[in-house]
Amino acid sequence: MLTVIIAFTMNVLVAIAKTIAAAITGSAAMVAEAAHSWADAGNEIFLLIAERRGGRGRDLRHPFGYGRETYIWSMFAAFGLFTVGAVVSVMHGISALTAPEDETNYTVGYIVLAIAAVLEGISFLQSVRQARAGGRRLSMHPLRFVSRTSNTTLRAVFAEDAAALIGLAIAASAMALHQITGNPMWDAVGSILVGILLGVIAVFLIQRNGEFLLGKPVLPAIRVQFLRALLEHKEIDRVTYLHVEYVGPNQYYLVAAVDLVGDQVEHTVAVHLRALEAEIERNPAVIEAVLTLATAEEPTLTLPDLFDPQTTTRPTGRNRSGASESPKA
Repeated sequence: MLTVIIAFTMNVLVAIAKTIAAAITGSAAMVAEAAHSWADAGNEIFLLIAERRGGRGRDLRHPFGYGRETYIWSMFAAFGLFTVGAVVSVMHGISALTAPEDETNYTVGYIVLAIAAVLEGISFLQSVRQARAGGRRLSMHPLRFVSRTSNTTLRAVFAEDAAALIGLAIAASAMALHQITGNPMWDAVGSILVGILLGVIAVFLIQRNGEFLLGKPVLPAIRVQFLRALLEHKEIDRVTYLHVEYVGPNQYYLVAAVDLVGDQVEHTVAVHLRALEAEIERNPAVIEAVLTLATAEEPTLTLPDLFDPQTTTRPTGRNRSGASESPKA
């Protein structure tokens, strides 16, 4: 939430400054940048709604909670970036190619771009810090973490701020080439390039949100944390099946087949399974846990499965001798 609020504040300030500069300079690239910042500011409102509505707990109508609603609102934000940012920028650039306008004040444009770079940089650094923290927890590079994380608001802010900084560099280069050559074509090309950049980012965000809306298994590092927690439980002898799926940002639905310690009668086993499910669900991240009994012939899952996420079974048994080396799920 803090990351989104910072991004929203910076984008509004930047959008106002760019709009004023676009009116003074007549730069097509500056107009594209102003449209970009207003689109980003509007998108942050969608992301704020996503954070608030997606954080509600489950109820009778929504047994998995409202976490996936986050991806719906984030999808709206991505479509807004595409339509308001990308399409408007490309169309304005094409219009400027056919009817170029002379710029009147390069200095104002450069000053506004410099101020915008500082403000966008503040927002970007906040998202980078959050991405680094998340990447460290899962031993992943921050960029890979941003690409694969279930935290769609972090991904959106990170991608939009990165695109904003690149767009500023494009706009500054376009203005400089126009100033040096006297050819307004460069300014129009800058606007088109900014629009293409925003379109690529928007498509990327739309694709990722769509994947999580359809249902997506967790990252291997997260899966192994759940597997380790199950294997180390005193009442579980082995695990033969484990499926953990995202039902929202950092929210999980867990299904596992387990073999309980000892040879208990049927009604006792049912009671123990329900008790274990309740214990797992005390983890706030686990929205629902479903446990079933494993059969004797099913191969046992072991911790090396982390390194081969496509493998679901292993022929070896459970190792009880080692201590946990990663956080409990």
